[in-house]
Amino acid sequence: MVGSERTYVVPLRKEWLKAPRYRRAKKAVTALREFLIRHMKSEDIRIQKELNEEIWKHGIKNPPGKIKITAVKDAEGVVYAQLFGKTLALEEEKKKKEKKKEAKEEKKESAKEEKTEAKEVKKEEAKEEKIGVKKEGVAEVNAEKKEPAKEEKKAEQKDEVSEEKKESSEKGAVEKKEAPKDAKAEAKEEPAEAKEEKTEKKEVKVEKSKEAAEEAKASEKKETSEKKQETGKDAKELPNQKQ
Repeated sequence: MVGSERTYVVPLRKEWLKAPRYRRAKKAVTALREFLIRHMKSEDIRIQKELNEEIWKHGIKNPPGKIKITAVKDAEGVVYAQLFGKTLALEEEKKKKEKKKEAKEEKKESAKEEKTEAKEVKKEEAKEEKIGVKKEGVAEVNAEKKEPAKEEKKAEQKDEVSEEKKESSEKGAVEKKEAPKDAKAEAKEEPAEAKEEKTEKKEVKVEKSKEAAEEAKASEKKETSEKKQETGKDAKELPNQKQ
């Protein structure tokens, strides 16, 4: 709804003459804004497109000296300034505001939805982690249960192997005991014959060693006798040579 509507002829020359030439149009816009704040008693000023283009029509150095406008104050305290004779698009402004509000609300809703989705995902991940931990615990318990069972099986297998070995050893001992006595007698007779052969061999060796010793003594006697004879001949020859 329109609160109040007024028309003004705003003097601009007095203000933009205070600024340098390359900033006169900007100074004119600020002067218009200050005029409307002072007269319309509101700080929310919206200058329409046509009014802004009229001020900047001849460039930044040549703004108009004065300008006629219509100012409309909204129920919310927003002031819209437009060239005199131009229609104010308040409905369009309201639509823009509504669109902005809707966009903000949509953003908020989307942010809330994202947060809720993130929370749900986190909860699901936490549940999965708990389930994984439980499964790991169950697996560990089962492994602990299986280990003693395996150890028991190994112990049983070892016992069976030891029993088999004992049985085999007992069978061997029984077979050895049941061997015929004739084989033992033969085994006893064979060593007697071997002893006789060994004694005969020893006697032969002793006789051979005696003979060898006698031959060595005889050879030594011959050598000594020959040496004595040679020495005797040499002694006889020496006195003859002196004479």
